[in-house]
Parts: sequence; C-alpha cells; structure tokens
Amino acid sequence: MVSFEMDDRKKIGLGLTAFGIFFSFLGIIFFFDKGLLAMGNILFLSGVMLTIGLKSSMQFFMKRSNFKGTISFGSGFFLLVVGWPIVGMILEAYGFIVLFSGFWPTLAVFLQKIPILGWVIQQPFIRSFFDRYRGKRVPV
Repeated sequence: MVSFEMDDRKKIGLGLTAFGIFFSFLGIIFFFDKGLLAMGNILFLSGVMLTIGLKSSMQFFMKRSNFKGTISFGSGFFLLVVGWPIVGMILEAYGFIVLFSGFWPTLAVFLQKIPILGWVIQQPFIRSFFDRYRGKRVPV
C-alpha cells in the first residue's frame, strides 16, 4: 500500500489551496469582486505549487496536452486582473476543467468514501452520474 506522507510544506500547500477556493467562492458571491477573485487565484496556484512541488507543477502546466487549459486559465486570470471578472472567470473555469479533468475519477472515489457525503453519493441517480465519469461501476 502506498502511503501519502504529509510534511509541513504539503500541509501549508493544502491550506493555501483551500483558502484560494474559499476566496474565489467569496469573490463570486460578492458579484465577481475582482480583488477577492485575484486573491483566490494567487492562493490556489501557490497552494498547488507547494503541494506537488515547483518542478512537478511546471511539468504539469507546460505539458503539450495541457497547453489549451494553461493558456485559457492564464488569459482568464489576466482578464480578471485587468477588470473583466465575468469573462475572466468563464475562461478560468474552462481552463480549470481542461487542466484537471484527469483528476475527476479520483475525486469521485474520494468523495464516495466520506461518511455522510458518501451515503448521498451512493444514491442511484447521483451514483450513475459519478459512474459515467469514472468509466465503470464498482460494487460497494
């Protein structure tokens, strides 16, 4: 079994990533406040880089298959800072989906193992939605 060791750098990275998601959520709630959205993006990216490492982050974002997502995420961030937060967030959302689409199956399995949320996800309608992105149905 592979163990995932959490050193202090990874803990700080996960915390920064969580704060980045929180600030982005607040920025959307407060009618696309560009300051909160920019802060959320900066915290999210720095958290990801601390969690997986600078070299791995650069390799991930600069992979040829991830260019479309990287360019749309970067141009969305630029538009957000310049003053077009709605268009910037649309571009960033598209880039985020393209970049991290390979992680959805792992996320689906992880969410199903959370105690209360896992029970909700195990319901037939929601489970069929997750199974579509996981590829096949795994008996519980």
